[in-house]
Formats: sequence, structure tokens, C-alpha cells
Amino acid sequence: MGTLAIIKNDPWLKPFAAAIEGRHQDAINKERELIAAEGSLKAFANAYNYFGLHRTDTGWVFREWAPNATGITLVGDFSGWKEYRKYALKPKAGGVWEIKLKKDDLHHGDLYKMVVCWEGGCGERIPAYATRVVQDEQSKIFSAQVWAPETPYKWKVKKFTPDTKPLLIYECHIGMAQEREGVGSYTEFREKVLPRVVADGYNTIQIMAIQEHPYYGSFGYHVSSFYAPSSRFGTPEELKALIDAAHEAGIAVIMDIVHSHAVKNEVEGLGRLDGSYDQYFYGDSRREHPAWDSLCFDYGKNQVIHFLLSNCKYWLEEFKFDGFRFDGVTSMLYYSHGLGQAFGSYDDYYNGGQDTNAITYLTLANKLIHEVNRRAITIAEEMSGMPGLATPFKAGGIGFDYRMAMGIPDYWIKMLKEKKDEDWHPTSIYWELTNRRADEKTISYVESHDQALVGDKTVIFRLIDDQMYWHMTKGDDNATVNRGIAMHKMIRLVTLATINGGYLNFMGNEFGHPEWIDFPREGNGWSYKYARRQWDLVDRKELRYCELNDFDNAMIRLVGDVYDFQALPVEKLWDKDDDQVLAFKRGDLVFVFNWAPFKSYDGYGFLAPEGEYEVVLSSDSKEFGGFGNIDEGIHHFTQPDPLYSPDSKGWLKLYLPARTCQVLRLISHKK
Repeated sequence: MGTLAIIKNDPWLKPFAAAIEGRHQDAINKERELIAAEGSLKAFANAYNYFGLHRTDTGWVFREWAPNATGITLVGDFSGWKEYRKYALKPKAGGVWEIKLKKDDLHHGDLYKMVVCWEGGCGERIPAYATRVVQDEQSKIFSAQVWAPETPYKWKVKKFTPDTKPLLIYECHIGMAQEREGVGSYTEFREKVLPRVVADGYNTIQIMAIQEHPYYGSFGYHVSSFYAPSSRFGTPEELKALIDAAHEAGIAVIMDIVHSHAVKNEVEGLGRLDGSYDQYFYGDSRREHPAWDSLCFDYGKNQVIHFLLSNCKYWLEEFKFDGFRFDGVTSMLYYSHGLGQAFGSYDDYYNGGQDTNAITYLTLANKLIHEVNRRAITIAEEMSGMPGLATPFKAGGIGFDYRMAMGIPDYWIKMLKEKKDEDWHPTSIYWELTNRRADEKTISYVESHDQALVGDKTVIFRLIDDQMYWHMTKGDDNATVNRGIAMHKMIRLVTLATINGGYLNFMGNEFGHPEWIDFPREGNGWSYKYARRQWDLVDRKELRYCELNDFDNAMIRLVGDVYDFQALPVEKLWDKDDDQVLAFKRGDLVFVFNWAPFKSYDGYGFLAPEGEYEVVLSSDSKEFGGFGNIDEGIHHFTQPDPLYSPDSKGWLKLYLPARTCQVLRLISHKK
């Protein structure tokens, strides 16, 4: 093996070359082992076509991997929920159990479970590969459901090619996407919310909480049935119709996939599927996650890798998802789950605390996903900053396409909490937003769902707080609201303008959705009041929410219309902390920010490429809730300076009102 590109490109990684080359070789060796029989990862990751319940030409076949079981019987509507020998599975080699049934033994819609017995006990279980799981409204009990419609869903868009350069993500949750107090559906989202996403200019939706989970308030992160789309939102066909409609509208659909842990529930989940503690999970002290009240997969087992890799392929092929955002990657990478670690130097990434089995799994997952769909999108939610996470495998990386820039929202919260407006320094802002590895693409964001949860605050709530309840009507000249709206726009534009991969927004935050997210629970009287989106606020033109929404639309369109915007170099033109002014360019666009709360500048000059400029976006426009002090009809011409003529730069002089940003486009070069 020659020196990997990741090591060549970063001299600081040379002392850790052995560790990096070792994990690279681990993935190669494991792949060879797994594909010895089938020949490829794509062929290997077919567990869902073998295990679970399937209709055949003659009837039905059901299989389950349960090596610790001494007996398995199917019970359900078809048996009056009693155990009969007719429905008993037979053991096969390798811990596999199987039963073949006649056509009339099972019917579409039947509810069923397994009764699994082992040495010392028996218990009801939902099959690991169940593709449909439903909850009884009265008893709240979950059961698997036979799901085999006579007419399979017919896709309108057979093959979708996402146009995601740049990648502009609208993060969403089906259940809380509706206005009413209750759980929304796939159909409601398709009919009412998807058109908003299209109108807003985003080109991708990232859907949370798809995999079935017993507790709604877990936000979908305590998964019980990994192959079942959550039935609380509707049927599998309704989810397919949503994805199909998104594709028709040119919107890519990525799924928040949870392979970092699983719910502890034993009846609903995989906790003790065959009575053992170590079937899918570690059997020792590593079994339970110390912070999440959940179980940790044993990525060293080939059967577990088979289950999880097949899960990736299943969602891609059965539902035509365009990729995944992998949740909790930091927790997977380290034996410590990253808890209590600062990650202040490269030594922290190569100190022996790395879970090599999990790293191998993630590497193979990325290889498989791109083997199934070479245009698929993979994103890692990871906060430690491990080098190579979003670097191609052939270069020595783990192979994600993007990593979440989790430090950016933390930075904005810190600024809002700890700094006075006059202490916001453009040098700090620019460094934070552009400080990243050259070989990795990131997803920049001001806030995701994390910052909107109870116990935290959204950016708009930190800026305006309870004044939102009384002073969000147009014409109400409230200083706190004016400041909040101005800062909200500036923070978002500077974050979007500096992306090197993609940008993410959580639904509703584009218009400054008030308050927090709080799912129904005992502590709030099982209320849905805060588990919904108040779309009427942005639709009411007498309120100022529409001004924020219109600005978000304008900035998303501006950047989205520049092909490969994220790949254009970010060139700083000016930053002066005393004045709180920042200017930088990307392609023909020049972004200018005056963070000063009270100082406006007339004829403020900085060096820019010589030529003629027009204003294409101004946060001070009245339609965006500004004061209209920037004359957007004026064209600006650079003034030559003999000292800088070799660089073809001249002085661009502008009026910069306090707390505003503007974008200018170079429309003709000086000849």
C-alpha cells in the first residue's frame, strides 16, 4: 500500500500513519471476508430479502435469526393469538429459524408476533426484519403487521438524479410538520409542507424519525424496528408517494438513519430478541449507552454488520431515499462515546480509544451506499472532528460525503449568550465559518432541531424572547424586535455564504418560528401544543415572520442559482474589528456585513476586483423588514488605486447601514 492521500495532504497526520493505514486495511480485510461468497457488498447486503416475512408463489415464508432460541412460534390474528404447532418454526443451520405457510394461512393486514423461547424463559417479540409495525390505540401495544398489498406502489419517477450543488437541506419531522395539535402524516406533509419547501428554494429534505420507535418523544432516535417506516405517520405506500412527489418536484430526500444505538425495549425492539443479551449488542459493560438509555450494537459481529448494511440498502432500494444523515457518529467512533472528551489535538483521535469495529462498519456502509447509488448523499453527525471522516475511502478516509459543522451553531449560541453586539468581531466570525479541513465537505447551519428543543432556545428566541408575543406586527417599531430580525438575517446569510458543502435549516426556523419543541409527555399533560409548526404565522402578511421568510427565500435562491457555489473559493476582501465590517467574495458575488449596532458608514471602501457592481440582495430592504436605507438601484464602480493595479483591484465604496448585509454582483470587469 502506498502512502494514503489523507496523510500526504496533511503533514500533521504523518505521526499517526500506522493507525490510519491500519483502519484502512481493516475495512479492506472485512470487505473481502464478507463478500467471499456473493462477490460484492451490494450482493451481500440482502438480509431483508431472506429474513422476515415474504409472499411466495405458493404461500408465505418467514425466517428469523435467533441462535439462542429453543423454539419460535408465530401468533396473531390468524391463530386467535394462541400458539399452535402449525405455526411453529423449524431450526436451520447458523441459528436461523424458518416456517413455510399456505396462501390462506396469512392475509394482508393481519397482526402478528413471535413467541420466542430460550433456556429459562419465553417472551413475545416483534421480528427483527418486520417492515410494518403498528400500535393499538387503546392498549398501546405494538405488533407486526402482514403488509403485502395486491397492487404494489407504482413509482412515477423511476430514476431520480439529484441536483444538489450546493446542497440546501430542509430538515423536517413528519409528525410535527402540521398546524393542528396532533401527529401529522406522510400525506399531509406531501400536500401541505412539500410545496412550501419547493417555494422556499431548498433542494433536499432530510426527514427525521422514519424508523419505527415506541416513544414519540424520542424524536425517532430510540429505534425499535429498523426496517419499518413509522406507522404513526401512515402506510409505506404513503411514504413512497411523498418521496415520489418530492422527486417530481426536483427535491432529493435523505433519511435520518440511526445505527449508533437501539431502544432497550425487549418486546418491541431487539433488546433480547432470542433471550440472550449479546445477539445484536455487546454482552458486557459496553451493552448500555451511559448517556442515552439505549443499547450499543456489537459492530464486531458479521451478523450485525449484515443486518445494518442490509438496512442501508433496503431504504435506498425499497423507498428510493437519496441518502442518509447518520445520527450519533461520535458515539460510534470511540469506546467512550466521546463523552467528556475535549478533542483538542490529533493525539485524541489516535490514542487507542477508537472503536475500530464501528469505524470499519461506517466505512463499509459508505462504500455500500455509493455502490447501490453512486449519487447517494451521506452525512455524518459528528462533533469530535475526527480527520478523514468525510474523505473518500480510496484516499484513506471513512467515506462520508459531508460532515455536520456542529461547531457553527455552538459558536452562534456562545456569541448570543456571552458577547455584547459591539464585541462581535468579523475576524472571529470569518475564522469560525471557514476553519475546516480542505479535504472534507461540511454542512453549515445556524441551528437544527437540536437547538429548538425544550431546555434550549432557537436563535430568534434568544434575540427577541417574549417580545415575540407582543411586537411582531408590521408597523410596531420595537427596538428589540428590529435588532432580532436584523441579526437573524445576517447570521443566516454569513453562514450560508461561507459553505464548502451544504447548508441546513430546520423547518420553521427560516421564518423565526417562536418557542421551542416539546413532545407530549407526562410533564406537559401529554400536550401537542409545542409539537407542531405554526404555519399561519408566516402566512399572515400583517406579521413580520413573512419578512424573515422572504429574506431566507431570497438568499437561498441567490446561492442556489450559482452552480457549484460551494466549490468557489472564499476570498476575504476586508475585515476590521474596530468597524465591525466584513467583506468577502465568491465568484462574481461580494458579501458585505456591517455588524456594528449603531455605526453606519457612508462611502466605506475596501479593495475588490475592478469593475461595475449591482446590488442583488440587501437585508435592509423594506420587504425583508429593513429600513430601506440602501439604494439598490445604484450601480457601483470601483475606483482605481495605482498601488494595487497589478492585482486588478480597486476601491469599492458603499453605504453600510448599521446591522445590515448586502450582496453585490460584478456585472462587468473594468477594461
